[in-house]
Amino acid sequence: MAYYDFQNIYTTEQWHKKQAWITRFLDKNQPDIIGFQEVFSSESLQSLLEKAGYPYYAVIDSPTVIDDFIYRSPVVAIASKFPITEIATVTADQQAATLLGLHDFHFSRKPLRATIDIPHVGLTDCYVTHLKSKRSLFDDPLPNTIVPSDTALSRFVGQRLGSWGSAMLRGTEANLLLLAILKQRESSTRPMLLMGDFNDEISSSCLEQLIAGNVFGMSDSDIERLIGYYRLYDSWNLFTQHTEQPNLSRPPTHYFGAKTSVLDYILLSQEFNAQFLGSLFEVSDYHTENKHLINSSFDEDGYSTDHAIPCVTLSLRK
Repeated sequence: MAYYDFQNIYTTEQWHKKQAWITRFLDKNQPDIIGFQEVFSSESLQSLLEKAGYPYYAVIDSPTVIDDFIYRSPVVAIASKFPITEIATVTADQQAATLLGLHDFHFSRKPLRATIDIPHVGLTDCYVTHLKSKRSLFDDPLPNTIVPSDTALSRFVGQRLGSWGSAMLRGTEANLLLLAILKQRESSTRPMLLMGDFNDEISSSCLEQLIAGNVFGMSDSDIERLIGYYRLYDSWNLFTQHTEQPNLSRPPTHYFGAKTSVLDYILLSQEFNAQFLGSLFEVSDYHTENKHLINSSFDEDGYSTDHAIPCVTLSLRK
């Protein structure tokens, strides 16, 4: 199997090393629920997870296969030690998309919803997403009718437009995903959890609406009473609030040269917010698994992942 192009073919040894790294991560961290992005070989992943103690697995799409062995357009998946009772593809509300000036809108990668029966919590809607990357929305040169092609200006303008196009798509995906999550919350009344590679900082203009809690013209008390039920909360913020460490530095999940950023998130509903009096759980620990990036051993980590992995521990409130 090759991923993206012919140059990325794994040898048998490389494939086994990648599988071994995933197994070691699971053995070390023992997550009860785990989301996956960039899944190219779903059946192989499911087999590995079953052996590692994850009998429940869900995927709702499949990658594109070219020439029988080159895989593109990878998908998301979720695995759980607890029963998955329902699986669904999250789709965009086309009426809302039309209001945004978009027609026949589709997510660049289909988000997944798995309803999981979590002990002490009950049925919980768990979402996995992989939002549009910052890569230019288009690779082809701009038409001559915009600027002369094959010029420095054409490349400069093309990258600006392509980057902004990706940002618009990422922001649209985030907000239409949020709409779908909130509509599901309204109908199911179940706790909710959203995790994945957001491909941007959550404080960015593209993504800040995911955790926004303000409503123009509504008092703080009304927002807390009427809107808190629908909000998503960044698990890192919940952890630092609960442990009273407001100045704790957040570990990055992505490294690009000397630049670091947080691209991967776990967002939670108010049932897991210790500041909410009716919550049963609290975020008691937040760990970013990053040894494979900052203190790596090629023999062990050479075929791991290019992102650090956020891990959250939820505990019953004392």
